Amino acid sequence: MKSLKDSQLIHHYINGNESALSILIDRHQQRIYSFIYSKVFDHAVADDVFQETFVKVIVTIKEGRYNEEGKFLPWVLRIAYNLTIDHFRSKSKFKVISENQGKDDEFSIFDFIQSGEDNAEMNMIQEQIFDDLKKLLHLLPAEQKEVLELRLYKNYSFKEIAEETDVSINTALGRMRYALINLRKMIEEKNMILTIK
Repeated sequence: MKSLKDSQLIHHYINGNESALSILIDRHQQRIYSFIYSKVFDHAVADDVFQETFVKVIVTIKEGRYNEEGKFLPWVLRIAYNLTIDHFRSKSKFKVISENQGKDDEFSIFDFIQSGEDNAEMNMIQEQIFDDLKKLLHLLPAEQKEVLELRLYKNYSFKEIAEETDVSINTALGRMRYALINLRKMIEEKNMILTIK
């Protein structure tokens, strides 16, 4: 049975052969565990995430929700990655994006990553935040989206944004404010967490 492909082992497992899952776990354990450990740098946490990953794998397969495409390992690694993100987020203190103005008419949306040394934990969360934010940006009105993109991705000042979009600074600030209000609404509606302290 050890010579069977992943998809064949999953088929056997679905049909009640529990040993098929053991073979799958043994086959990919080192790769998956190493992947998790490379993100968390803690054996106890890696053990927990690894176990949680396979609990989710088992539940998904048992419920018939596994989409068999012959890509078992990438699928499991994606589950492990998401659970690692969840672990980091659960240990962080969250704050909501603010649409209020700060010093020099700057907004605090970009203060969600604490200053200091970067580490794997912060990099993973930041990557996820930007992915989530990018998806939400596409749902904003074009003028609001443009201001946010210039501020977020090009680090423009509001003076530069005003010049680039041919509007007054107050208009640029207003568009930013409404963009953030709309983002907050979408975040709440979708029950998303985009910010960390």
